[in-house]
Amino acid sequence: MNNMSPRKFACPEIIFGEGVINLAGQYTEKLGATRVLLVTDPGVIRHGICASVSEVLSAKNISYKIFDKVSSNPRDYEVAEGVSLFIKEKCDFIIAVGGGSPIDCAKGIGIVVSNGGSILDYEGVDKVSVPIPPIICIPTTSGAAADLSQFAIINKTKSAVKIAIISKAIIPDVALIDPVPLMEMEPYLTACTGIDAMTHAIEAYVSLGASAVTDIHAVEAIRIIKSNIINAVSADRKLEDMYSMMLGCMEAGLAFSNASLGAVHAMAHSLGGLFDMPHGECNSVLLPDVVYYNYESAADKYNNVLSILGYNVDKDNVKNRETLYHALVDLIERAGIKPGLHSRGVKDGDIVLLAGNAANDPCLITNPKKLSVKDLESIYARAL
Repeated sequence: MNNMSPRKFACPEIIFGEGVINLAGQYTEKLGATRVLLVTDPGVIRHGICASVSEVLSAKNISYKIFDKVSSNPRDYEVAEGVSLFIKEKCDFIIAVGGGSPIDCAKGIGIVVSNGGSILDYEGVDKVSVPIPPIICIPTTSGAAADLSQFAIINKTKSAVKIAIISKAIIPDVALIDPVPLMEMEPYLTACTGIDAMTHAIEAYVSLGASAVTDIHAVEAIRIIKSNIINAVSADRKLEDMYSMMLGCMEAGLAFSNASLGAVHAMAHSLGGLFDMPHGECNSVLLPDVVYYNYESAADKYNNVLSILGYNVDKDNVKNRETLYHALVDLIERAGIKPGLHSRGVKDGDIVLLAGNAANDPCLITNPKKLSVKDLESIYARAL
């Protein structure tokens, strides 16, 4: 790969810092909204975060309708329900409040509102021809970075597989990135989303689509997340810890949205679709084994990851490969996530189906090593 070859870099307008959630009304008004579809989920409602957004919209006399029927892995039929509500309520604007699931669902709603058909029609790269309605995203977790990216992941329910939709047309207009909502996250969710962000950074760094610009963000994300994730999952965590995790998530999002991802995500999408497992947990279980399998195809960059994680890089790459594998396992376990797919209900007999689905995921295209279905089966088997 020639790192000097032309590369794109696209992102929304980003406002980052404590209290920026309160700017939702100001930016919605500035972008000319008359009727907002507020997409969220029951957990965000329960924690009162959505109410904060509703209040600032009301203060600006901006009308809105809440759509909160979003699962942890958003379904195609949930997108369809949101589209029906958007049209029925004569909305012209979307605000998404939540983790990756509400934000991805909101993007899906926008795609179908503007382009018609079913959300499943847009699987793959650059299939969205008409821009979606204006959208502001307010993330409440520090993992998905869906508020920054040109990705939307939707569960195709009939076949129990998650599809990836990748298009610059779905990059949000504004991302209001506020660390305060992260204080409501449970430690396990904090861990899973944090490792999700770490996975974004590592996969973007070694991606075939990486560039000098995305590398800067990926490296910084790895450094920030490694230094802060253990404090962030502790009982006495502080807002400063969550600020750092949100910063790391943002850096990772800027990297992967423009460099794309790899086999961890392709395999995680398959796993999450079939077993309805949380996405960050899927990535956490798969990351060390994918890195181990990929290592020789991007040894220099993986060695730099090893150094950032605080380990000495040996002259012998066989040793470095083993050290990096165990370093990732150790970090993930210290964050509170146990390894192994068996304990999560995955059986040996599921591997063929999982690998077959993963082989069709567009994230696999930019993996640094070309992987066959048999390779994917071997990685799943290692992760059992």
